[in-house]
Amino acid sequence: MEPALLSPAAYKFFHIPTAVFAFLIPLVGMCAFVYIMKRRIDPLLKAAPDNRFDRIPARLWTVAKIWLAQWRQPRYMMAGVIHIFIFAGFLVLSIRSTTLVIIGFWESFTFPGFSGTLGHVYNVFKDFAATWVLIACVVAAIRRGIFRPERYAVPAQYGKDHTGEAVFVLALISTLMISESLFEATLAAAQIQQLQPAEFVAPGTLAWLFRNMLIDEPIARLQSMHITAYFIHDLTFFFFLCFLPLGKHFHVITSLFNVFFMRLERGNVKPVKHGVSDDQLDDLESFGVKKFEDFTWKHMLDFYSCADCGRCSDNCPANAVKRPLSPRFISIKGRDYAFANYPLGGANVVKDDAYQLIGDIYSEDEIWSCTTCGACEQECPLGIEYIDKIVDLRRGMVDEGNVPQSLQKPLGALEKRGNPWGKMEKKRSEWVKEIAEEAPVKLFEKGATADTLYFVDSISSYDDRMQGIAQATARILSKAGIDFGILGKLEKDSGNEVRRFGEEMLFQDLKAQNTEAILEAGVKRIVTADPHAYNALRKDYENLPPVEHISELIRKEIKSGRLPLTAANGDGKVYTYHDPCYLGRHNQLYEDPRRVLDAIPGLTRVEMSRSGDRSFCCGGGGLMLFYEPEEEQRMGVLRVDMAAKAGANVIVTACPFCLVNIEDAIKVAGLEGKMEAIDLCELVAQHLAA
Repeated sequence: MEPALLSPAAYKFFHIPTAVFAFLIPLVGMCAFVYIMKRRIDPLLKAAPDNRFDRIPARLWTVAKIWLAQWRQPRYMMAGVIHIFIFAGFLVLSIRSTTLVIIGFWESFTFPGFSGTLGHVYNVFKDFAATWVLIACVVAAIRRGIFRPERYAVPAQYGKDHTGEAVFVLALISTLMISESLFEATLAAAQIQQLQPAEFVAPGTLAWLFRNMLIDEPIARLQSMHITAYFIHDLTFFFFLCFLPLGKHFHVITSLFNVFFMRLERGNVKPVKHGVSDDQLDDLESFGVKKFEDFTWKHMLDFYSCADCGRCSDNCPANAVKRPLSPRFISIKGRDYAFANYPLGGANVVKDDAYQLIGDIYSEDEIWSCTTCGACEQECPLGIEYIDKIVDLRRGMVDEGNVPQSLQKPLGALEKRGNPWGKMEKKRSEWVKEIAEEAPVKLFEKGATADTLYFVDSISSYDDRMQGIAQATARILSKAGIDFGILGKLEKDSGNEVRRFGEEMLFQDLKAQNTEAILEAGVKRIVTADPHAYNALRKDYENLPPVEHISELIRKEIKSGRLPLTAANGDGKVYTYHDPCYLGRHNQLYEDPRRVLDAIPGLTRVEMSRSGDRSFCCGGGGLMLFYEPEEEQRMGVLRVDMAAKAGANVIVTACPFCLVNIEDAIKVAGLEGKMEAIDLCELVAQHLAA
C-alpha cells in the first residue's frame, strides 16, 4: 500500500531529495552546538579544582529528587506547576523529537521496543504532553509578560530585564509543540481521507484538533504542510539547542549536572583550596577568590545554571531590607563576565593585574552584606551555591587587608583574647557565680572531670543579657542530673563566624586551641545552647565527641520523665518560635524546639508565615552584630512584624544572637511592653518543676 503522504526522507523539493536537508540541518546544528559548548567549557577548565565526584549514590538520589521529581518547584506553587508541566513534557517528547530528526533521512527508524504496543501507548502520552506544554507556555508567557511577579524585576544597577528572552524561548517551545502536532495531524488526516489505517490520535489533544481541522484539505496541501511542519520543527529544534548556551536558559542543559554536583551537606564551608590540608595553609601564596578563575569549576557551573527565577533574592533577608545584595545577581554577573571574557568568537580576554573581581564585578558592601543564613540555597531549585562563593570572596579581601572598619576591632580582639569583645579570658566563667548553689558548674580549667562539656561560646559568656541563657542551661543540665562542666578560660570562640567572614587562619588557631582543651577534658559528649557553636563544632571541627544542641537534650529528658515541667500561667501570652538559621536550615533541627514548647502544659503556640526552612534571618549572626551595613530597615524588625501578624506576643528562639537582635528590634519597632523575646532555655528553666 502506498503511504498516505511522502515522508521527509522520500520527498523531493525541485527534484532535490529533502533527506539531504534533513541530514545537513542536524549535522550543522550539532557542529555549531559542540563548538559553542567547547567555548562555554573553556573557563571551567581554567577554574580552581573541586572534588564533586564523591558519594555517587547520594548524588544520584539528589538528581532523582531535585532534578527529575522537581521537588523544590512547588514551593512557588503556580510557577512551580507550570515549570513541572513544561519539564515533564520535555522529558516525554525527547524521544519523539529525536525520532523526528532521524526519520528525515532514515524513514523506517524507530527506537528499540517502540514499533509495537509500547510505541502506540507512547504516542498517546506524547500527544497529551505536547498539548499541556503548549498551554503551560501560553500561561507562562502571559504571567511573565503581563502579570509579572516582583521577583522577576531587574533593578537598573544590574542591567537589562530578561523578560524578552523568556517569552522568546516560550515561543520557540510552542513552535516545537505546534509543528510536531501538525506533522502528525496532516498524516492522520490524509490516512483517513484515503481510507487507510490511521495512527490513533488522542482526543482533546493538539494533534487531534489539527487533524479535525484539516480532515477535508486536499492531499497536495496536506503533503506540503506535512513537509513544512517537519522542517520548521527541525530548524527550530537545532536553533533552540544552539540558543540555550547564549543566555539564562543555559540551565536547560546544565541543570542536570549542577544538581548532580551540588553540595550534599549544609552548614559546612569549602576548604580554602582543594587538596590542601589545614596544616599546609601557611604555604599558600594567596587565599580566596581574587580573579574570576579563582572560582571553582562548580561555582562557574552555578553561574551558567541560574534560571533567573529570583527565588533566592525573594527569600534573601539582606535583599528584603535593601542591602546591596541580591544573590541572583551574584550568579548573573558571574555568567555575564564569562560570556564577555570567553566569547564565542575570538580569543579569550586576558585581564591585566589592575583588574579586581571586587570592585569591577562585585562590590565590597555586596559581599559583606550576606548573613550566610542559607535561605537562597534552600530555595534554589537548581542546587546553586552562594555561601561558599561569598566566603571565598571574603577570604580574598581579608588576604588583601580589605576588612570593613567596624569588623577590624572584633577580629583583632578575637586574635588577642579569643572573643570579639576583647574581654579577659578569666572572666569567661564569671556567670557561674550567681547560680553556684542551685546549679553548681564544674570547671575543667581547675582540673574537674565530667562526662559532658557545656560549650558556652563567647556571647553567652560575656554579654550581660545573654549570660542568662548560660545560667538557664546550667539549671536545666543540673535538674536533669547530668554530670557536666565548662572549659572556662580554656575555651575560645568557636570561630563559626570568623571562618565565614574569611579569616581562615584565625579560625584555624581558635579551632586548634578549642580542640586541644576539649580532648584534654576527656568528656564523652558536648552540649551547647548556641547554634553557631553547634554548627562549628559539628561541621568545621574534626575528631570531637558527639555534639548536641540543648533543645535535643531537653526533648529527650522531658520524654524520659527526668525533666518534668510546670504549666504555663495562663496570662494570655501567645508564643511563636523563631528558627535560628544555624540550627534550622544548616542543621535541620526544626522539631525539637517546637516539641519542647508543646511539652509545657497550657502553652499556646502559633507559627509565623515564614517558619521552618523558610524562616527569616534576624540579621544578628555572629560578627554581624558588629557590622554596620547599608539598609533601609533592620531584619529583626521585619521578623518582629511577622510575629505580631501571627498573633504572638512572645518570640521564643534558641540562639543568643537571635535573642540580641530580636530584643533590639522590639525596641526599634516601638513594641516594648507589647512584645517580648525569650530564649528556649530561659523559658524551660522558668517551668522546671520543683
